[in-house]
Amino acid sequence: MEKTARDRLIALAREAAAKAHAPYSRFHVGCAVLARDGSVVTGANMENACYRLGLCAEQSALSAAQHAFGLAEITHVVVAGGPMSDGAIGGTDVITPCGGCRQAIAEAASLSGRDIVVISASATGGEVLEMTISQLLPAGFGADVLPGV
Repeated sequence: MEKTARDRLIALAREAAAKAHAPYSRFHVGCAVLARDGSVVTGANMENACYRLGLCAEQSALSAAQHAFGLAEITHVVVAGGPMSDGAIGGTDVITPCGGCRQAIAEAASLSGRDIVVISASATGGEVLEMTISQLLPAGFGADVLPGV
């Protein structure tokens, strides 16, 4: 992917992070999901007072992707975020998907037959790590090991 396209997706993930509902952790995460045809959907983390009911940005965006164009069409997942302070998201640490989100991205990869590229960025977008889902989740559990699937 060329740098301008990658920067655009990072900017969309950062915009989504600004819309997160994270009153407890104050840690805002956004995600942009790219389809083969160039379509993009976004999502943000949504916390809940009952912590277990919170939703990660990646899960939010993957759900939107399923409805917009289908998980099998995904080529890239882009994540960005950081702590909220003084009305702005900051931090230079690269934000990578949690284990559960890696599993969800791996499910999409299984459906698509491609090793989805995961781009992880800091809140500012200045620090970036690009890996595939198989690199982020080596020896992952997938539908291929379930009988009759």
